[in-house]
Amino acid sequence: MIAPYVIADAVFDALAAGEGGREAIVLLRRARRSRNLLLLRHVLDGPCGAAAQAGADLLSQVEGVAPETVKALLDGPSFGAWAAHAAADCPSHGDGICTAGDLAALAAVVAIRAGVVAEVAVPVRAGTLRLPGLGTVTGIRDARQQAVLATGVGTGAGCRDLPEPPATVDAGFCAGSAGVRSAPGAVDVRVPGDVHRLPRDLTREGHRWQPVAVLRAEHGGLTLCLPLETADPRLPALDTLRAGPVAWQGLLQSAWKLLVDSHRARAEELAEGLNGMVPLPAPARGVASATSRHAFGTVLASWPASPERLALTLLHEFQHSKLSALTDLVPLYEPGGPACLYAPWRPDPRPPGGLLQGIYAHLGDLAFWRARSGTRHEPEQADVTWRLARTRAQGERGLAEAFTHVRLTPLGIRFLERAAAAMGTVDGGDSGYDSDIGGGTDARTTRAVLRVEAGSEAVWRLRWAQVDEKETQRLAELWLTGRAAQQPPQDDVRAADGSVTGPGPEFGRWAARQRGAGRAGSAQEAAAAVVARPDRPERWAELAAAAAEEGQPGAGVLRHRTELVRNLLLHLVEARPDQPPPAEARRAEARSARPSPPAGEDRPPDPLALAAWLAVVHPRPPQPRTSPQNTGVSMSQNARSPLENTSATG
Repeated sequence: MIAPYVIADAVFDALAAGEGGREAIVLLRRARRSRNLLLLRHVLDGPCGAAAQAGADLLSQVEGVAPETVKALLDGPSFGAWAAHAAADCPSHGDGICTAGDLAALAAVVAIRAGVVAEVAVPVRAGTLRLPGLGTVTGIRDARQQAVLATGVGTGAGCRDLPEPPATVDAGFCAGSAGVRSAPGAVDVRVPGDVHRLPRDLTREGHRWQPVAVLRAEHGGLTLCLPLETADPRLPALDTLRAGPVAWQGLLQSAWKLLVDSHRARAEELAEGLNGMVPLPAPARGVASATSRHAFGTVLASWPASPERLALTLLHEFQHSKLSALTDLVPLYEPGGPACLYAPWRPDPRPPGGLLQGIYAHLGDLAFWRARSGTRHEPEQADVTWRLARTRAQGERGLAEAFTHVRLTPLGIRFLERAAAAMGTVDGGDSGYDSDIGGGTDARTTRAVLRVEAGSEAVWRLRWAQVDEKETQRLAELWLTGRAAQQPPQDDVRAADGSVTGPGPEFGRWAARQRGAGRAGSAQEAAAAVVARPDRPERWAELAAAAAEEGQPGAGVLRHRTELVRNLLLHLVEARPDQPPPAEARRAEARSARPSPPAGEDRPPDPLALAAWLAVVHPRPPQPRTSPQNTGVSMSQNARSPLENTSATG
């Protein structure tokens, strides 16, 4: 009987709080291994199964003599990425290449690591043979776009004649990823008219051979081993000449010391689960980092320049890996609801899954900055204080968005409630100016952060939220005739198209000024500036921030429905009457929530008054609900290996 995976309540709650420990990471890695095996079975049974069969056969053979080596491949970064790509790409072959055949290269790597004798045809593209986790062979010229890779050459033994490989073969094998130090026999790459033999020590460069460097950091009894992956065609890698392995090695050692000393429990998780680093091109500013949904434990990052930044990147990105693996087992939300949501850490709208991923990664960031708070000297401490306050403010706002708009399952509600408790948020309601995001921050910093966050959301709304013109006209007529506001039009956010940059330099300069300001400017002055130039987003940011800090009655509308207030303002400016409204309308006006301009005075409507008028009917976000206690899930814990009649999940 195949047993299901069952996540204990304590493990689920620990993961939801952003942690989990070694036990949780082992469980998630095993679950991801089962998923990878199911994807392999899907590929083999599909229309392109024949292309993958040779690689699967070789994996099956190696599994018979070196099962742990095969498990390491299944757990590593390259196999999951290949399986997901092949399952989705075949048989359409959107890029014109059948990726199912790439399994042969992965199988060849396992054969080399295990030191077995084998021959397998491997794909060659643009004269390059990539062996993920091991290295790259260049200068291959063959019109068939494939080569025969022969392993264990000269040993005179067959695959099943070899014993379990000695420990020296897997000396560099940490967390299921790194390359070999030495392997029995030679490795040949054969094409018609040419045989190229790889170096005996595959960790050293050779003629036409570029190995994948293995980074190793040790401190406090914990070891982290990461290949600096440059040989996987499915992971976007950068040539490491600018910041080579020696530079990465030194930076990783310093970052690891920081993590072990300041975040021991998280460091234990990383030592258990991280299995690769993919260097990315450096952006114009800052550090670029990412996680592949299908490569559990692999971090993609540009050169981070400082140990602190690398440590934060490792924590942040591994949070994404943990949640991706957990959601393979536990559905946290259901389809439906808004598809484009506000995530304060991103310039573009996010789907529900992306929003939850960002919230979860912010738990790792928050733990990092909490530990760093109070350990630095000025001005470094001021920067840590700012980052701590802003990380928590963004996390709280993300939680409010998720509780309000995502169709959470009962376990999803429980998950976010635990996340909210870990973040220091006691409810899932709206994150307003009365929110206590202190956590060691001073009141001045808290106010500045909240101003930036209110302004950021206002600018985001102007950029992505759309307003129905007919509905806006309806509201304008209500205002002009002195009647009370009615239900505002439905919130409608459009999806981003292509790459998205930030809101622009004007807003950036406004946000930078807030950090040094003790308080916001006058809301009335900000409103006048908006009326003068309603096309300037940074003026709306200032208005939303000032209204929130002063506690204006329409502050929430100015932040959460900025686009509606702007459109209504523009409609009223266009329809502004030359004469004051009739006496009956003025009397109705007096009974409504908006103030009346003095008789005979023709002036644009006040955005603060418009927002206060709309606030009477603007809905408030719902509060979180209670959650169940049973977290048992059903997925095969021992999914049968399609390699042979053995279980490869352990």
